[in-house]
Amino acid sequence: MVDPFLLLAVFVTALAAVAYFVFASFVYGAGYQPTPRRVVERMLEYAEVASHDRVVDLGAGTGAIVFRAARERGATVLGVEVEPIRILILRLRRLIGGPRGRVTIHWGNMFDIDLSTADVVTCFLWPGAMQKLRPKFERELAEGARVVSHWHPVPGWRVAAIDPALHVYYYRWPTAKPNPNAASSVA
Repeated sequence: MVDPFLLLAVFVTALAAVAYFVFASFVYGAGYQPTPRRVVERMLEYAEVASHDRVVDLGAGTGAIVFRAARERGATVLGVEVEPIRILILRLRRLIGGPRGRVTIHWGNMFDIDLSTADVVTCFLWPGAMQKLRPKFERELAEGARVVSHWHPVPGWRVAAIDPALHVYYYRWPTAKPNPNAASSVA
């Protein structure tokens, strides 16, 4: 017979693990919500991701964008994630079925990543993170770099394309440069 306290301990541990997975990233500035497949497709389509591109996915989560860009588009992808359980999932996915030679997983703060060699930057982050990323984008992005965001735009930037139904915002640097008179506008 199985000890009921052991079953309770296993249940509580599993519940805590699920709660951590879902809610821990609030501590890091963004809750966990997987990017839907059709949104990933639109993001990669807008950015015209190709095999010669270096894609950086900020807040990679469990890798919806990372692995699609590498597998289906042949891009070299850097997935950046701060939350340790998601890093474990990303690394397991790369090991088991990911195109290992084209996917790098970085465990750390997205603000520490050099974006100067990125052809495409993707993100699904909260408005506060997008606001903080804007000056980093403006300092580091190379001419012609593309930025694609799901749900929240880069504040003050001129959007090149938008899918209002899917909440996908596409920008091309430096034409996205903000209008100095509208620096506080959203898109």
